[in-house]
Amino acid sequence: MARIVRAALIQAATEYTKEKCVKKHVKLIAEAAKKGAKMVCLQEVFNSPYFCAEQDSKWYDWAETIPGPTTEEMQGLAKKYGMVIVVPIYEKVHDGVYYNTASVIDADGKLLGIYRKNHIPQVKGFWEKFYFKPGNLGYPVFETAYGRVGVYICYDRHFPDGARILGLHGAEIVFNPSATIEGLSRYLWQLEQPAHAVANGYFVGAINRVGVEKPWKTGKFYGSSYFCDPRGQIIAQGSDSKDEVVVADINFDMIKEVRDLWQFFRDRRPDTYGPLVQQLP
Repeated sequence: MARIVRAALIQAATEYTKEKCVKKHVKLIAEAAKKGAKMVCLQEVFNSPYFCAEQDSKWYDWAETIPGPTTEEMQGLAKKYGMVIVVPIYEKVHDGVYYNTASVIDADGKLLGIYRKNHIPQVKGFWEKFYFKPGNLGYPVFETAYGRVGVYICYDRHFPDGARILGLHGAEIVFNPSATIEGLSRYLWQLEQPAHAVANGYFVGAINRVGVEKPWKTGKFYGSSYFCDPRGQIIAQGSDSKDEVVVADINFDMIKEVRDLWQFFRDRRPDTYGPLVQQLP
């Protein structure tokens, strides 16, 4: 019998208080549950605007500890619906130390662990180094009730190295919660992550928020959240403008089928990859 799990991605326009952001997503998680989803991933820093469009220390006050109020509320929902939930928030370790982090919560409500975004951009409109330290937890994979889950956050997706490590660590599905706007990277949205899926023989769920956020108006978040399979085929995709729950049935048995055909892990040559871990001068 095939191992098929219904999964969902939640994309949404922002609200301008944490309470309203969370309330909106609680409703969308309930919608995902009604659609039969057993795995759900929310968008990058889901409970806030994408504040990295400016550099202002007032946003430090939006950071939360993990566990903390938002993750604990999501743990309750995970247990209520028997659902694995990936919850990306702005994490506070202590004053002055903050990360861009995703919690992975199992279907019984247990907090399995966290992933901290490793690659941090610092370009106009994406001033993330002002807010986030680079991740220090590597590339963990979480054994959930329904499958082995990896997380790669937004800008991470431009780096194939961590995507490969997640595959080597046994990920069956990698979620990439993002906040990305129209412009230079749009054409990469449906190029890079299907390539990761093919190169590593796993599923990918890519999430992006929607709308233009005030007061910055740096560009349009274009949604278009999608699932792709280990062959790199997009199997479900959302609109570019609406709050939406994007649902797909993930056939995890496809992973073995594809990996038995394309023996990329067998044919790797790590003995030749030394330059990959050398920093450029």
